[in-house]
Amino acid sequence: MDKLTYARFEARARILKALAHPTRLFIVDELARGKRCVCELTEMIGSDISTVSKHLSVLKNANVVSDEKRGNQVFYTLRMHCAASFFRCVEDMMQVKIQEHLNLAEEA
Repeated sequence: MDKLTYARFEARARILKALAHPTRLFIVDELARGKRCVCELTEMIGSDISTVSKHLSVLKNANVVSDEKRGNQVFYTLRMHCAASFFRCVEDMMQVKIQEHLNLAEEA
């Protein structure tokens, strides 16, 4: 693998690592529905604002989300609009796995 190819896959891995947390997946899912302020996300998640801000920072550093400051509030939007189709793909694979387990149970 040449350096350019490696760098491309390394960049992909950084994005996937940023997504690889249940709270961050929830945030991306919520932002796919529309812009949210940190206070809204904090209430939805049920964590303290510093924890939610840290998760948002990870997503922002991976260019998954962007932010906009309005007065004392910070609003986040989803930059990675393809996340919804990726999540659908993941959900489809989860359903396949469930069906495989059901088929095995029926055969037993």
